[in-house]
Amino acid sequence: MNIPNLITVLRVLLIPIFILLFYLPYHWSYVASASVFAFAAATDWLDGYLARRLEQSTPFGAFLDPVADKLMVAVALVLLVQEHANLWLTLPAAVIIGREIVVSALREWMAELGARAQVAVSSLGKWKTAAQMLALVILLGNPANFNFWVLLGYALLLISAGLTLWSMVQYLRAAWPHLRTDVDPK
Repeated sequence: MNIPNLITVLRVLLIPIFILLFYLPYHWSYVASASVFAFAAATDWLDGYLARRLEQSTPFGAFLDPVADKLMVAVALVLLVQEHANLWLTLPAAVIIGREIVVSALREWMAELGARAQVAVSSLGKWKTAAQMLALVILLGNPANFNFWVLLGYALLLISAGLTLWSMVQYLRAAWPHLRTDVDPK
């Protein structure tokens, strides 16, 4: 267990804290939950940077880092869908969560074929993640009222969902030759 892995574990442990803060019946609970989420999102960059800088990349970290990210995002989206209960949030949330399931399954399947590198994270994924995290911080930090900040959060989440779909199409195109291969019957 090294520092980058401990930071990743911390990110997972922060999930119940931001859930608890989100549901507290105080006016400051939105900002508090958004702050914990933002801190956790920042640790995603930090653990990767430290793992590379200190040459402490491990198989455990390579496994847990994307799991922690997906857990954080999925939990935040579920909280927000329940709170906002509208199409502007529910549709992009379904797209984002659905894409994560499809791409995770695709990566696992491609790894079994020894072709995992063909569905590696792209630079488009980094833009998607940035828009998504910013949208989630904004939306977690504000009650479900139609104001400038919530509308900005919706817009960023819609952009993120669009980038999510585009990146999924790129992953599927990269994997398509392997998906089309006919199985040789015995």
